Amino acid sequence: MGRSQLEKQKTHEKIVETASKRLREEGLEGIGVADLMKEAGLTVGGFYKHFASRDDLVAEAIQSAFDSWGRKLEAEGINPAEMTAADVADRYVNAYHRDNPGEGCPFAALTSDISRSGEKARGIATDGLRRNFASLASKAAGADEGERRRKAIMAFAMMAGGVGLARISSDEELSAEILATVRDFVADIDK
Repeated sequence: MGRSQLEKQKTHEKIVETASKRLREEGLEGIGVADLMKEAGLTVGGFYKHFASRDDLVAEAIQSAFDSWGRKLEAEGINPAEMTAADVADRYVNAYHRDNPGEGCPFAALTSDISRSGEKARGIATDGLRRNFASLASKAAGADEGERRRKAIMAFAMMAGGVGLARISSDEELSAEILATVRDFVADIDK
């Protein structure tokens, strides 16, 4: 790859990374292309050298957000397949995730936004749901695959919803109670 292609790729990745974080913080409609490009240290005119449309950027940013969990675990030397349900709950349902939506799960930050977004973003989210359900089902106890999958769906819905509800609460004690309750419930799906 030539130098200019490598620079273009790095610039593209910087835009996607910036968008991924900011969209989780502000919502899909909360920040415009001009603001994203400015934050990435670029001009608006350069946007179309990288993306055909804002929807394409949103889709890539959402994919990047979904992939960030795996990248973070890999950087820490953790194999997700070896994590227990309690490990997943501890890493997902906590005050840090609640307080840092730009670094967290897009489902906890953007569920309603993604539901109103384009087909491309919704397809990426659907794939993310399938991966999360399969991963949690592999950790769940149950007499058969259907029971393990039901537990996984409930656990993931509780985790994403629990973090979202904890973010809403203006009462720190209630917020902490929500997180602890969900974390404890999810930790027990393997029993």
